Amino acid sequence: MRRPLQYLALLGYVVFLAFPLVWLLSTALKTSQEMAGLTPTWIPRHPVLSNFADAFGEQDIVGSALRSLAVAVASAVLTVVLALPAAYAMARHRSLVNRFAIGWVLVSQVFPFILIIIPLFMVLRRLDLVNTLPGLTIVHVTFTLPFALWMLQGYVRSVPRELEEAAAVDGAGRIRSLVKVVAPLLAPGVVATLLFAFVSSWNEFLFALVVLKDPGMATLPLTLVKFTGAEGVVRLGPLAAAALLATIPSLVFFAIIQRRLRSGLMAGAVKG
Repeated sequence: MRRPLQYLALLGYVVFLAFPLVWLLSTALKTSQEMAGLTPTWIPRHPVLSNFADAFGEQDIVGSALRSLAVAVASAVLTVVLALPAAYAMARHRSLVNRFAIGWVLVSQVFPFILIIIPLFMVLRRLDLVNTLPGLTIVHVTFTLPFALWMLQGYVRSVPRELEEAAAVDGAGRIRSLVKVVAPLLAPGVVATLLFAFVSSWNEFLFALVVLKDPGMATLPLTLVKFTGAEGVVRLGPLAAAALLATIPSLVFFAIIQRRLRSGLMAGAVKG
């Protein structure tokens, strides 16, 4: 009886995760009259594609998606590049300063991120990076770097020190040991950190609202808000269609990187 119950629990979990996407697709294919009905329907009675046409016609969905994609990819890569050597130093060097740094990383996650908006905005204004995608990328890296650092230092600690000691005997220095020995074994951690940083940047709204003032520089979350009228009237059809299109890059990125995650886990198990 254990195996059927496991599959039943897995099926329920999949249904729970898939329900928002299924309902979003159903809403995107409904007419305004059907959405206004008192009785909700799972399957649209008369599916239409006009909501997708309205979404593309009213707002710059493609342009905002490309800007969000550029910022998300750059933020994810920069976060990993900065966090990996710092995580290695935190995990391998034991000192009072190291312990204080780890404690500060944890404490920094307690404070609300809205507290750093004004200081970051002032720094970006001095650097003339307000209303620019590089400026928003810097903000997103600042937002995701502490948690990414905490994630990666846990993966570094799982790598046996004996591997680095063997590399040192062969004449490898710290940098070479990190690149040639430790980094390949950290593939699962690097991929998980990339995924976390990408999704965080892709879905981020508040910092983009503060940094980007030009409507022509809006990212995808800012564009989705425009389907809400000035009086609070929400156009559910075009909004659902645009939101459904907004989820596709995240799903594609996760599908690609998930294979890398599995291969990294297998490679780390064999090499370790």
